[in-house]
Amino acid sequence: MAEILWYRSLYWRIALGFVGLVAVLLALQVAAFLWISGRAAEFFGESPAAFVQTVASNLSAALAADPAIDADAYLNERYRGSPRAFAVAFVDGRIVVSRRVPPPPNMGRAALLRLRGAASGRGGFGGRGGQAFEFASVLLQGAPAAMVATPRGAPPLWVTLRAFGPTLAAITVLLLVTGTAVAALVIFRPIHRRLRALQDAARAIGTGRAGVRAEEPGGDEVASLARTFNEMAARLEERDRALAVAEQARRQLLADVSHELTTPLSAIRGYVETMAMESVPLDEGTRRRYLGIVHEETSRLEQIIGDLLDLARLEGRGGALRTEAVSTGWLCDRVRDRHGPVLRERRIQLECGVSPDATAVAADPLRIEQALQNLVSNAVRHTPDSGSVRVTIDRAGDRIRMVVEDSGAGIPPEHLPRVFDRFYKVDVSRTGTAVPSGSGLGLSIVQAIARRHGGDVTAGASELGGARFELLLPSAAGDREARPTAAAGV
Repeated sequence: MAEILWYRSLYWRIALGFVGLVAVLLALQVAAFLWISGRAAEFFGESPAAFVQTVASNLSAALAADPAIDADAYLNERYRGSPRAFAVAFVDGRIVVSRRVPPPPNMGRAALLRLRGAASGRGGFGGRGGQAFEFASVLLQGAPAAMVATPRGAPPLWVTLRAFGPTLAAITVLLLVTGTAVAALVIFRPIHRRLRALQDAARAIGTGRAGVRAEEPGGDEVASLARTFNEMAARLEERDRALAVAEQARRQLLADVSHELTTPLSAIRGYVETMAMESVPLDEGTRRRYLGIVHEETSRLEQIIGDLLDLARLEGRGGALRTEAVSTGWLCDRVRDRHGPVLRERRIQLECGVSPDATAVAADPLRIEQALQNLVSNAVRHTPDSGSVRVTIDRAGDRIRMVVEDSGAGIPPEHLPRVFDRFYKVDVSRTGTAVPSGSGLGLSIVQAIARRHGGDVTAGASELGGARFELLLPSAAGDREARPTAAAGV
């Protein structure tokens, strides 16, 4: 599995994405703050001192135009949009205050006291007075008629919030919604889409579609998970194929075994029933011939069953192999001794040559002799009378090579890939043979023995005109030549 680079990591992509998103949101908030600050400057307008001067001037003009004017209605209507609180004290003791922004409780009284001082000549007609308020006199025909007061500090916070809160809240909500949407689309949507694709692939695998694979774009954790999933799916698909092949092989083996066992059993049953029929007179010679056939078919049945059990043990890795240095010269002697009568009867010449550098093979003595004897038996069976069989044992790299060739009809190329299958026979293509074919398991047993020893066996065409079987096995350390005691009685 490829290592995930940090800048492709899903963790860092999400983290960096959020950092970038927060930076953008902060920049937008700064821009919104600057815009609101400009609006606030316009909203608050004049300073407190200028504000009271403006109110005093406007009220003075209104009173000059209409001495009976309703000052309360006039002032609260004219300054209803102002964020500043004000209080106006009149010479008759009336005090008018702003209703939109209520003034501090003592500001009206302070304005009245300031007006009375100005009227008695103890104070000026306006300007700064006290520490908390700004004052301005309202003059009517040159005499003070009222005093306007306003707080010197900034308006209350709630005034600002009421004025700009809705706008600020709308901007905040818009930024949050936009930022969340951008994060979902840019950061999470691609991940969500790839995870959904991986989920669909897993669901497809669960329904039996073993060939489905997830996409593997990128180099982050999701891509790593997809690659791991695909590796698992590939192993499952390979396992399914192996199980299907094994199931097919099992079915074929059952069919082959049934076919191979049916033939001798049918023959045995037929001849036994014939001999048991009282209505069919049989002379002694015929009866003996029938009993001989029954005996041959019984032996053939025993051979098939024995070979099947032997092959099952080998392929199931049952039974331990006793590996030791087996003399290749001794193997040649065993082959001559076993096949000597048949070779003489059919006038077949057997040649067995051993190279000086291949004097011993590392193998189980009983099993390696069985494999070589099976190959030679197969060669003798398919060699015509007066033909020849050649066994050559030499070295091939770090292995021992045993080659068995015959001068028979050979094996057609199209049959070579299947000659080691159970019960597979090509006798129809090997004409001129005088010995009946075997059980069809001999070459399968040879292959199983070779693979149990870490070797292999192949089939091809021989220079003698027939078939050529090559058996490769590990060589013994130092090529020690020793006849195995376990095989002495074979």
